[in-house]
Amino acid sequence: MQSCLLFLGPEIGEKQDAVAEIRKTLQGKDAPPEETSFYAGETPVTAMTAVMRNGALFADKRLFFIKNAENLKKKDEIDVLADYILTPQQDTVLVILSDETSIAKPIENAVPSHAKRIFWEMFESRKREWVLSFFKREGFSITEDGIDAILEMVENNTEAFRRECSHLCRFLDKNKPVEADLVEKWLSHTKVESAFTLFSWLAAGDLAKGLETMRALLMAKEAPPAILAGLAWCFQKLRDYLFLKEEHKSGDLADVELRKIGLASPRARKDYENASRRYNIWQADTCVSLTAEYDMLARSMGAGFGNLLMDRYVYKLWSAGKSK
Repeated sequence: MQSCLLFLGPEIGEKQDAVAEIRKTLQGKDAPPEETSFYAGETPVTAMTAVMRNGALFADKRLFFIKNAENLKKKDEIDVLADYILTPQQDTVLVILSDETSIAKPIENAVPSHAKRIFWEMFESRKREWVLSFFKREGFSITEDGIDAILEMVENNTEAFRRECSHLCRFLDKNKPVEADLVEKWLSHTKVESAFTLFSWLAAGDLAKGLETMRALLMAKEAPPAILAGLAWCFQKLRDYLFLKEEHKSGDLADVELRKIGLASPRARKDYENASRRYNIWQADTCVSLTAEYDMLARSMGAGFGNLLMDRYVYKLWSAGKSK
């Protein structure tokens, strides 16, 4: 087993599967490996490496994680970690994790190429196959509309799909196909906070709930760039929706036209209709630009400014749509 591994990319579920394989490999006869997690930006790297350099007391193997590694930006900390990677403690395995596709080059360069993996987001076809296979394996049938509703309401990674689809299975009847209305009913009932629930509150004009949702995401250790990526997707889709409305001023949008831009479920359509009352095309463009701006700020300022920065971001998104 390689002493240091680097797992990058936004596909959280497959990344967690790879970590589970490491745990399985390190499993001793009598006990699992001793595990410790650090969060970059919260614990000094010198403190991390000091703990890793100390020998194991109660386990044959130790497993360390450094999460949110994109927050490692100070040269002295980068150099300390790169030095550790080049001469690691023999009884430990270190896994460095980030939802980004690259981190500080000295750290990347210190990790052997065969110990680095980038877990990319799934293509649309793979997402559909994943959802269909999950329900088939659990003994359910699911309609195309049901799959569309899940893809609209759940974040784009297999961990989120696994979590939400498992929740759904607790409430569904195996004798009936899983359709969009059932997906919306039960996912809305069990839904954890995400960038998409935050967009729903912004679409409804509820600043207080938007700020509350952002704080919940940060408390759950969601990385700001991942939250921003979800909201960028939502506001880009809002632009598509607004352009479609401009083309059809004379009447309601047809079902087939909404499906073309990825809006199949009534719940998603309601969110975007609400948003269209608060934002015009120019304001949606402003929100996309704001998201890109705050993505750069989040990456440059580090974890210590996360709450204040993201509160300002939510307020600016809300302000952009106050009047048309």
